[in-house]
Amino acid sequence: MKVSINQRPYAGPWGGGNRFIAALCSALKESRHSVVHSLKDRDIDVILIVDPRTRSPNVTFGAGAVLRYLTLRNPSAFVVHRINECDERKGEPFINHKLVRANYVADATVFVGEWLTKLPVWQRHLRSPWFVVRNGSDRAVFNANGFRPWSGQGPIKLVTHHWGYHPLKGFDIYRALDELVGRPEWRDRVAFTYVGQLPKGFRFQNARYVEPLDGEVLAAELRSHHAYLTASVNEPGGNHQNEGALCGLPLLYRDSGCMPEYCEGFGVSFSGWDGFIPALMRLQSDYFALAERMPSFPHTAERMTREWLALLTSLVKERAAIAGHRQLLRDPWAALATQIPL
Repeated sequence: MKVSINQRPYAGPWGGGNRFIAALCSALKESRHSVVHSLKDRDIDVILIVDPRTRSPNVTFGAGAVLRYLTLRNPSAFVVHRINECDERKGEPFINHKLVRANYVADATVFVGEWLTKLPVWQRHLRSPWFVVRNGSDRAVFNANGFRPWSGQGPIKLVTHHWGYHPLKGFDIYRALDELVGRPEWRDRVAFTYVGQLPKGFRFQNARYVEPLDGEVLAAELRSHHAYLTASVNEPGGNHQNEGALCGLPLLYRDSGCMPEYCEGFGVSFSGWDGFIPALMRLQSDYFALAERMPSFPHTAERMTREWLALLTSLVKERAAIAGHRQLLRDPWAALATQIPL
């Protein structure tokens, strides 16, 4: 099977989407499938759209090029569109429109969380077949080797990390926690480290700040803490919580977006700052039971890529029937819109 993925992986810290591409490329090649990142070849079996934004530097082709390829060169190729973003995530009304426009050329859609499928945009525009394959992280890098759980004495050390710096990554909570850890009555009870990029003009006053890390260095930093915090709002299904959990850290997570799908059973949830301190206290009281449960955290890259390979293999077997019912010009205006760069 030859798979063309419309985004190349970057080396270094570049967010969870980049890690997905790297993991899938590796798994495909290990299974003796071919991976390319263009539409030059006429014998492509599967085209995978990961990011529709053709102006992004590592995106190699968009939906318009896919439509032309299917029409003029290889109508038997099968198109899969992976959805891992939404307007609700950024608080700005432009991402869903781009995703829907690109999804016009898709034969199947894969979401990284069930929550995404419930959004109004996909209730209006989603076509079958569609699937959910949740993200997973690499246990070869993110593992509990060397992790030392909280003893119950001294401050519990919380950590989070984000490549993106949008305020909805959870900076309302991180800002309030930064103020909390600076209070004398809390200094001996909780500590907080933030790893990653910050919104413009934002600075921590009391929390420990570390610039973006990746790979083994990031994993070592995570393992030097006791619990992982994510306050992300409307999270489509990130990898950051997976990386923390696989390093052995029980989770303190915001009940928002896909986070309950990924974190339930492996931590304590909160809805906002009003519920944060009670959730933190519950995390401390339940810590030892949660720490014992963390080795069974299921969201690994191995599981994710296994599901992806099984799905792609099954879809390729059905591609002739699906391609036979494909109507690329079913909506001429929508087809024309794919030719406008995003």
